[in-house]
Amino acid sequence: MKKPVLVIMAAGMGSRYGGLKQIDPIDKEGHMIIDFSIYDAIRAGFEKVIFIIKKENEKEFKESIGKRIERQIAVEYVFQDLNYLPEGYQVPEGRTKPFGTGHAVLSCIDYIDGPFAVINADDYYGKNAYEMIYQYLSAHQDGKKYDYAMVGYILENTLTENGHVSRGVCKTDQNHYLTAIEEKTWIEKRQGETQYTEDEGKTWKTIPKGSTVSMNMWGFTESILKELKERFPIFLEKNLEKNPLKCEYFLPSVVGELLAEDKATVKILKSQDRWYGVTYKEDKEFVVRAIQRLKDQGIYPEKLWRER
Repeated sequence: MKKPVLVIMAAGMGSRYGGLKQIDPIDKEGHMIIDFSIYDAIRAGFEKVIFIIKKENEKEFKESIGKRIERQIAVEYVFQDLNYLPEGYQVPEGRTKPFGTGHAVLSCIDYIDGPFAVINADDYYGKNAYEMIYQYLSAHQDGKKYDYAMVGYILENTLTENGHVSRGVCKTDQNHYLTAIEEKTWIEKRQGETQYTEDEGKTWKTIPKGSTVSMNMWGFTESILKELKERFPIFLEKNLEKNPLKCEYFLPSVVGELLAEDKATVKILKSQDRWYGVTYKEDKEFVVRAIQRLKDQGIYPEKLWRER
């Protein structure tokens, strides 16, 4: 069985944050969130990472992250290209936004031939998450159904005080398997509750306290790539005309389809850790303080990398 590979989605420019947030340092040593992710992944057993980036960000990304990380772990780069579309489709005029997380992972189809984990570049997941996902991927293969996993977080542990967020809200059975996932693109704290809107704030609905959400930390076999490829034209046919500039091919949505069709199982690996991220500029100071607390607790050294 092949060793799991780590795939990091880093093609987003961080429009709400106002810059290329993946390369913004979060401590005085100059580390970025992505450094802590890779440090935790190496400790868990990962030996290779694939970065999904935009071609136009290649030089800046390699200078600020790639060259340093290449000394710690095997690295490959994959470009998420707007023009990477099925035959017969073209990018709508005026569109600059990538086609989403499903499209990002699909970009890796020629680079992956075994189990792999997927994460966002700008999310801090916690040390235990990498251990759980690596161990799961090392011990499971597809059987009659695809055998996937997801690290799930308690919703309240993933919110920001500075605006709205997008989360995949999960439903699970008594054995901790995912039964359904619904992407909510506008969730925020309101009046002491966690609520979401689907009509730009005209109406709000409450999400139950303690709900499990996806932070896009997935564990897959290579079978997901075939499914992403086959379903992408169907997505485009349904959505390009309705929302040509902003429709997104969400990875959780494809997983949800596979669950509904009884083609896959997804084991929820529940994390009690606090998620940290920089969705908005105002989030940065909170993350800086949190990372320093983790260092003070001895979870991380002051300087993560030694020259090799």
